[in-house]
Formats: sequence, structure tokens, C-alpha cells
Amino acid sequence: MRAESLPRYLMLDFNAYFASVEQQERPELRGRPIAVVPMADTDSTCAIAASYEAKRLGVKTAMRIYEARALCPDLVTVPARHDLYVDYHNRLMTEVANHLPIHKVGSIDEASCRLIGAEREPENAMKIARAMKTGIRTNVGECLLCSIGIAPSLLLAKIATKMQKPDGLTVLTAADLPGPLLKLQLTDLPGIAANMEARLAEAGVRSVAALWALAPKEARAVWGSVGGERYWYALHGVDLPSLETGRRSIGHSRVLAPEMRVHAAARLVARALLLKAAVRLRRYGLAAGALGLSASSEWRSRFAAETNFPPTQDSFLLLGRLDHLWRGIAATISPRASLKKVSIWLNRLVPIEARVPDLFIVHRPNGLTRGEMLWCALDKLGARYGRDAVALASQQHLSLQYLGAKIAFTRVPEPVEFRE
Repeated sequence: MRAESLPRYLMLDFNAYFASVEQQERPELRGRPIAVVPMADTDSTCAIAASYEAKRLGVKTAMRIYEARALCPDLVTVPARHDLYVDYHNRLMTEVANHLPIHKVGSIDEASCRLIGAEREPENAMKIARAMKTGIRTNVGECLLCSIGIAPSLLLAKIATKMQKPDGLTVLTAADLPGPLLKLQLTDLPGIAANMEARLAEAGVRSVAALWALAPKEARAVWGSVGGERYWYALHGVDLPSLETGRRSIGHSRVLAPEMRVHAAARLVARALLLKAAVRLRRYGLAAGALGLSASSEWRSRFAAETNFPPTQDSFLLLGRLDHLWRGIAATISPRASLKKVSIWLNRLVPIEARVPDLFIVHRPNGLTRGEMLWCALDKLGARYGRDAVALASQQHLSLQYLGAKIAFTRVPEPVEFRE
């Protein structure tokens, strides 16, 4: 396999995205150090995003707010508005598509385009990138800065976006390699965090130069899978076809507000998260055969467990399984310890039409059980009249902040999820 001689991908990475959207929406925040937080009125929460004004003073993503205020007393905290960030994301993708077709949306703040023909010439690719930046400033917002990387492979394009921030434009061609890469640390490369860095060190690879010098089969051995070999080729500019994967899980998690950290209140949050995940499950036409639950406390104790069952999309059955798992929390985490975060996930997903019917459960001609049909009807009522039109009595008074969709690292919620 040969490396591409010319760039094939243009990737955009929107800088300090959540914070930039807030500064675009609220002009009084422009030029000020701000941190976007999952909830207001508590310094024990952490920053999920920071403006560049805050970053320059040492504020980092995931830093506790009380630590951030010690570095930056003038820090302004802003509660996250995930529906707004998705709205801006869609507007940004519309603008990008005015210049090039979008190849892949990697996350809420990242997208890539494939270059063809004359677009692959570096000067032409840079001209397109500059036009994108102008279009974004003019048609979406002047605060929405992005770093653009242009390179022969998606991996190299992603690396290029990180070489100049904010508002950068970096081009890597095969003739440039590995020169610019050798200035980077291993952990500057996507996909290489502390654990992978340690594994590479065990194999004697302690620099990007050493990683570059590996043979493809050696990279496979270090990674322990074909993923290492694919990584090696992408790093060397070879554009491999992507591996298509189906939806593997549906999940939600929440950092808990102080008033929701007692076990009984946290259980209600977990139930709300599961009910929301079940709505998505039914909308996708899937059934789940496994449910997982995790919780962590202020004392750093953690519980995680998963249970299997015949595939279903019946929320009552799923809630029963959740109650079974929840009883394990009390045995692992002291009731005196405040819970800080809860997460649920649905695994072993199968299309509803492909599942094997349970011999002891009556299925209707459409393949659904009576309970599943009831929940599908409730979903329709919620879509038409709002998500509070019908609710379980136990969930009625739960704060709405726990029911709204949240943005995951690699998944952008659909607009409908903010109404479910």
C-alpha cells in the first residue's frame, strides 16, 4: 500500500466549541474567561469547556471549578445548553457543505470533507479552507473559530488541526512527512492516551520518531490487534477504507447536582436516563438484551454491573432490571457517601424484526409485545404534546435538567432527543 502524495482530506476542529457558542450568543462574555459547566451554583463541579481567555490562565477541561477560580478569580461559569450547541453544529455543517460535501461528522465540534480532483492540490485546498472560515464568520458567527487540517489521511488531517490553535490552517503532504510530526509528543497523537503510551513504552517506543520507524506488523503487535497496523498506515499517509460498524449501545450519564446526590434521588435520575434511552431504542427500531449501570461517589468508590435478558424495548421490564442492579449499589457504596455520577447503557442491540420471540411472551403480528406497543403509543403522545404529557408518578417532579439530551464525545444528539 502506497501513501497518498497529495492531501485527500480537509478536517475542521471548532475551537473551544461550547465556550465559543456561549460567547457568540452573549456578547457580554466575549473577551472574558469563561467555563461551561454541567450545572450552576456549585464550585465542586468541573469545567466541560473553557474559553481561550480562561485556557491562557491555566483553566483546563475537566478541572474542578474551585481549582479554576484559584487560577482565574474572574472566571465566569455558564451552565451548558446542549440544545443550543446542536443547533449551532447543524448551522455550521450547513455552511461547510456549501463549500465541500461532508464526508464524516466525528463529533459535535469536528467534521471532515474528502478532496477530489484539483481540490487535492495544496493551494486549491487552502483556498477552499479560507473560504470556509470566511463563510462561517459571516453566516454563522464571528466567535466560531476553527482549526483546519489538510492531509492525505484522516488521522494526519486530525493531527494537523491540533498543530495551530486557535483559528489555524495546516497542510501536511507526503513530502513533508515525518518532519512536522517529530516535534510532537506521543500523547499529542489522536488515540494515544496514558495507557497506550505506557504500552508503547513497554515495546521501546517512546517518541513519535520511534513509532514512525516501526514496521506495520510491529504496530499490530503493540496494539494487540489489526487496529495498530491500520494506525501505522494512516500515520504514514495511506488512506485505508473505513470499517463500517453498526450501533452497539445506547447510553446516558449525568453528573449529579448536589441536591440529587443522596441514593434515593440518584435512583430517580438513573430511571429517567433509562426511560430516555428506551425512547431512543424504540425510535431506532431496536431491542436491547443487556442493561448496564454504573455509579461513582465522592469517596471515589465505584459500582458497575450489567445484566442480560431476552431482547426487549419495554420500559417497564427495563426498569425492573434497573432496580435489580441498583440494589448492588448499596452493597458497594455506603449510603452515607454522596453519589456524584450515574450512567446507564443498553447493549446487545438487535433490530426488532430480527430478534427471536420469547416462547412464553405473546407477540403481536408486528413483532411487538403488548407492553412494547403501550410504550410506543406513549412515545407518540410525548412527541405530539411534549415529554411531560405522560410520566411515571415517581418521575413527575424530577428537574428537567436531567431529562434533556447531552452531547457525547463522538455522537451528536438529534434535535428530537431534546424533546424526548
